[in-house]
Amino acid sequence: MTPGGGVERVEALVIGAGPAGLASAQCLGALGVHATILEKADNVGAVWRGHYDRLHLHTPRASSSLPGLWMPRSFGRYPSRDQVVAYLETYAATFRLKPRFDVRVGAVRRAGEGWRVEAGALTFEARIVVVAVGWASFPNLAFFPGQERFVGASFHSSAYRNGSEFKGKRVLVVGFGNSGAEIALDLCESGAQAALSVRSPVRILPRDLFGAPIVNFALMQKALPAKLADAINAPIIRLALGAPEDIGLVQSAKGPAQMVEEDGKIPVLDVGTVAKIRAGEIKTYPGIAKFDSSGVSFVDARRADFDAVIFATGFKPDYRALLPDAPETLDARGMPVITDRRTSAPGLYFVGARAAATGQLREIGIGARRVAKDARAFLRTVK
Repeated sequence: MTPGGGVERVEALVIGAGPAGLASAQCLGALGVHATILEKADNVGAVWRGHYDRLHLHTPRASSSLPGLWMPRSFGRYPSRDQVVAYLETYAATFRLKPRFDVRVGAVRRAGEGWRVEAGALTFEARIVVVAVGWASFPNLAFFPGQERFVGASFHSSAYRNGSEFKGKRVLVVGFGNSGAEIALDLCESGAQAALSVRSPVRILPRDLFGAPIVNFALMQKALPAKLADAINAPIIRLALGAPEDIGLVQSAKGPAQMVEEDGKIPVLDVGTVAKIRAGEIKTYPGIAKFDSSGVSFVDARRADFDAVIFATGFKPDYRALLPDAPETLDARGMPVITDRRTSAPGLYFVGARAAATGQLREIGIGARRVAKDARAFLRTVK
């Protein structure tokens, strides 16, 4: 920062010190473009540190390394949350990436041929800005009729750590994405009376098929049309898991690949929840109609008492406040129209802004390399 609170001019600026931000800065640096990283937390991988305790990658270590540094074989097939955090720390140290911590970016605005980044009392100007904040910093907070009357604990799944405090208690998990399914399993294994509220049709895949990670099949079939891939896989998946209707759920009309391609939604990768539901150890209910002081009424007229409700209702990123001068780069929901490649705004990029069926960290690495290469070419045209 220049004396007197002036503007600090940098070549490239990366917002976020999670996997996408670190990978972007490393790839830029490898091509001779120095990147300054701004991070609102006080450490790298802050979002990963905040995930629930039992979390493991749902995609294998072999395809989850960031550019330039392999994850250790000692991590096993599916690295744990703590192993991923340790890897990110090692990654930053290996490539001498030194984020500026406790810097919260308020807005990225156009400034001549570049960008002005406002971060509290700090202001930066850069020709290149990479937004790498992901989506897990934007919890989607659902609200239902009567919810304010409920006297039990209620919170978003991003605040869940483990099931130890819920032993013997009746806990409803709202939502059946990957987090909801695994949190319900964790609660059950911790001695809670776990239940799931599943409003929408679902698609469930085994995390492993024939002893291999299911993501390997997605990678092999990536060139196929989504509907064709789904048609090929449907009988095998049904054999492995059975039909969702067998456990009181409704199967989505769209197959897994079609769901990812058209809706950006990732199917549930089952790590044991289906077996617990089938055994009656995790109950299932449809969508919520309303709350009362001690429990929940569901749309099928059933009602049950609960001591706690955990909303695994996902995340809803909205970048409009961050990018007031670049609305053309965002859709009507405030999500990037284009991620992991050149946008319509020269010098502005997003990395890791959308979920990926073929592995989030894998796609982050691919996107970071592509963005760095394009950014270097762009800088050469404006110098």
